[in-house]
Amino acid sequence: MSKKQRVALLGCGFIGEVHAKNLVAHPGIELVYVADTDPSRVDMFSQRFDTRGATASQAIQDDSIDMVLIASATPTHADLLEAAARAGKAIYCEKPIDLSLDRARRVADAVLPLNVAITVGFNRRFDASHQQLKQQLRQGRIGEAELIQMVCRSSEMPPLSYLQASGGQMRDQAIHFFDLLRWLTDDEVCEVAAMGSALVQPEITRFGDVDTSVLLMRMQRGALAQLDNTRRTGYGYDERISVMGAKGMLESGSQKPQGVTCYQGSQIQQPGLFPDWFSRVQATYYAHLDAFVRSLNGESVTDLPGLEDGLKAQAIAEAAVISLAEGRFCQVALATL
Repeated sequence: MSKKQRVALLGCGFIGEVHAKNLVAHPGIELVYVADTDPSRVDMFSQRFDTRGATASQAIQDDSIDMVLIASATPTHADLLEAAARAGKAIYCEKPIDLSLDRARRVADAVLPLNVAITVGFNRRFDASHQQLKQQLRQGRIGEAELIQMVCRSSEMPPLSYLQASGGQMRDQAIHFFDLLRWLTDDEVCEVAAMGSALVQPEITRFGDVDTSVLLMRMQRGALAQLDNTRRTGYGYDERISVMGAKGMLESGSQKPQGVTCYQGSQIQQPGLFPDWFSRVQATYYAHLDAFVRSLNGESVTDLPGLEDGLKAQAIAEAAVISLAEGRFCQVALATL
């Protein structure tokens, strides 16, 4: 029988709540502590999830804790990750590692020699449709990838307060697809060109952000990729990936919460897309957590995103930020480690 992982959850905001629900639902986990800088959130989580409150330091230093899940504000990720690694804990860290790529690299330099298990929160890898796409690419069904097209269109703008702290669309939204692109193709992005506008919420230009963007990327083996992002649609959450090769095309398409089409009189009414991003990707958070727990219990698990994956996706995001600001193609710093 596998050992139950004793877990401390750091961060009691929205994404912390997502993880807390999955932690208490998982049969291989005991949620021991929750921590947050806001004591009222700690109290609420402690009561709701029948666990104990603690400071982040107390939770990390408790010898009985096996795993730390970092779901706190992005500027705290690097320090908490390093502290948890030095304490010998397994770590699930939400992306990005830090808003600064240089700081993320320094953390990796300090943490990797410690040989603790770490996964970074690129949960989109655990989307069932994307995984089928990856499997068929591995099997060579369409040959080598030549042209990749990706769409990430959220249904509504996040609050302005979130956007100000997010690091911008490239580091917050597009970064998931930078990771998916690397993972699906088993290749690296070497060059990026990005074009963006603030069409939905013009005031975000005050802190250098955009809400609508198109990116072109060149892979090391020559394939070309395109990604379009928007923070707001008028038709639901739209996420899709297509990959073309010499022998055909594979697509992980937009998904609908129900499959019934109504034919009535002269009209046809088809079901729409998921209303928001979370409805579409909710199951991937549990799947990622479960894969990490199984790996901690000795199972061989492929496709877990690690610290190097976090750095490489962030390096693409940094190149995209430079491209947006300077209006030019930008080389990706591939030697992230």
